[in-house]
Amino acid sequence: MTFSKRIFDLVAGVMLAILLAPFIVLIGVWLRFKEGGPVFYISERMRDENTAFGLVKFRTMNAAANDVGVSGSDKLSRITKTGAILRRARLDELPQLWNVIKGDISFVGPRPPLRQYVERFPDLYRQVLKSRPGITGLASISFHAHEHYLLSKSASPAETDAIYSRSCVPRKARIDLLYQQNRNLCFDVIIMVKTVVKTIDTSRWRKF
Repeated sequence: MTFSKRIFDLVAGVMLAILLAPFIVLIGVWLRFKEGGPVFYISERMRDENTAFGLVKFRTMNAAANDVGVSGSDKLSRITKTGAILRRARLDELPQLWNVIKGDISFVGPRPPLRQYVERFPDLYRQVLKSRPGITGLASISFHAHEHYLLSKSASPAETDAIYSRSCVPRKARIDLLYQQNRNLCFDVIIMVKTVVKTIDTSRWRKF
């Protein structure tokens, strides 16, 4: 990560955290009242091939033993009513501002992968994670809808894992490497703006 990118992340992260603090607290209180605890869900993710960290999100699912892997249709029944709303508008990711401020992730970069995929595809992720993972990224805005479509076909954790490994990991990596070749602060701002616009547009149309 370049010095200018880190400064941008730190300044923007602190400003957004202050600005959105009342909203974040309100969501947390609502989740505690409506869904019970815990309010946050911490998922182990990889910053690079050797460094793990806890990615913080608002909890959107009912807890389950041995919950591993990405979310496919096999986990849909566990999503709470409040969780569905938070996911639709990506509000469940607001606590990741803490990860940005800490330096675990950037605003823009490849989505931080689970350890199991980094260990399964070490050569691929060694290249992808030369960019600091991010809240959003080029792959997030260009492949997310298709990824959701692919994973909606899964009926079990094993099938979800197979689809994700075969069809999502390599395609997302190609897009992330394309971002890596062209990354700069201007490109990051464009991706951030497109993410906000796309999220608002998706949230609006899913109401109908």
